[in-house]
Amino acid sequence: MTLSAPDTISPDEASHQALDLLDLFGDGFVRDPYPWLDTLRAEAPVHHDPRTGLWLVSRYEDIRRVLLDPDVFHPDNAQHAVTPLPIGVLRVLARAGFNLPPALANNGTASHPGLRRVVTRFFNAHRVAAAVPVIERIADELLATADERLDASGGVDLFTSFAQVLPCRVLMELLGIDGVSPATLIRWSDASLELFWGRPTAERQLELAPLVAEFHQWLTKTVRDGGAAPGSFVAALTDHRLPDGEPLDVQTAVGACFFVFVAGQSTTGQLIATVLRRALEEDGLWPRLAEEPGLAEAWVEEVLRREPPVTTWRRVTARPAELGGVGLPEGAQLLLMLMGSGSDPEVFSAPEEMCPHRANVRRHLAFGVGRHRCPGASLARTEAAVALRQAARRLPRVRPAAAEDVPMLGLLSFRAPLRVAVERQGNPDADIP
Repeated sequence: MTLSAPDTISPDEASHQALDLLDLFGDGFVRDPYPWLDTLRAEAPVHHDPRTGLWLVSRYEDIRRVLLDPDVFHPDNAQHAVTPLPIGVLRVLARAGFNLPPALANNGTASHPGLRRVVTRFFNAHRVAAAVPVIERIADELLATADERLDASGGVDLFTSFAQVLPCRVLMELLGIDGVSPATLIRWSDASLELFWGRPTAERQLELAPLVAEFHQWLTKTVRDGGAAPGSFVAALTDHRLPDGEPLDVQTAVGACFFVFVAGQSTTGQLIATVLRRALEEDGLWPRLAEEPGLAEAWVEEVLRREPPVTTWRRVTARPAELGGVGLPEGAQLLLMLMGSGSDPEVFSAPEEMCPHRANVRRHLAFGVGRHRCPGASLARTEAAVALRQAARRLPRVRPAAAEDVPMLGLLSFRAPLRVAVERQGNPDADIP
């Protein structure tokens, strides 16, 4: 896709006219956002989007500055519904007691550091390293089933059978989650993402609201009953004390669970789907992934730079501020274009090329930076690398299925393929058992 305007106007006018056509939820942007992101960075790095009312911040250094200055740029709006919720939806949520007070991603208060420490205890380097055998075991179980489906039907979707399920099952084991099936947790999580970060119709919102309400009710019951297994994530939250010494209230504990359960499995599943799809499309890469040390990790890092699952994040100005030469009023709603920052040529050379082992790849902002940096970054990286390597080993002779119109998840802050269809090539009897 290219952006163009009549030759009779100036380049600046042409760029702004082109950006007037920008629709963050439109099929054109969702399928190929890079031309838009390039234009934003080059011509309007802090651009007011009239469709959403958000200020789009697209240059790496500007985004990094915002994330590192939480006193000026607050996280309060990080989980607000993008599309206003109609009265009928609000009633459904109210009947369920739905409430998400500041807990993690949307928390700029003094309670944030303590809550973050609770979370990071479950995702620190020691726990992630210890979890590798768990990730490998679950991955092998799911891939064995996928292999059987390949034999039976000649094709399989690695998103619904593998990428989506693996992080959910891993998270449930690591956090001690029980009393709910992976399929139900995935359904609740996906509904929450669509309701709060999508642009669903009013009818669709009414379909999503009961699922989100069920999710919240289950979380509330799990936290309030006090029957969480010792050592589990919920038990750790129940035992946590706020800065004033008071126990953590139920609603804030539920808010923390809501964020961790969604981010810990949905976004990681989206990352794995993108990693698999891009690896399968890269000429000659798939067979190397099974044996070449460090290649899976390097590929995951490059995908995080170029095509992260969390494409944007929000902030709001606490007072008037200047950013990228643009004056912002107090209360300005910012949308940080994380995906575009990974392709900023001021930071990454030849950003459009996928270069495993790129020297400065870890400078990307896919997990944010500063006090709100994703606490699950190490687990997400590890799960994606293990998933990619195990898939290449267990399914060595697969290729992308015949060209098709791959559906894409196109929410305000989340983007990923919703299908990774593969088919067998060569002699299926030669596959690794």
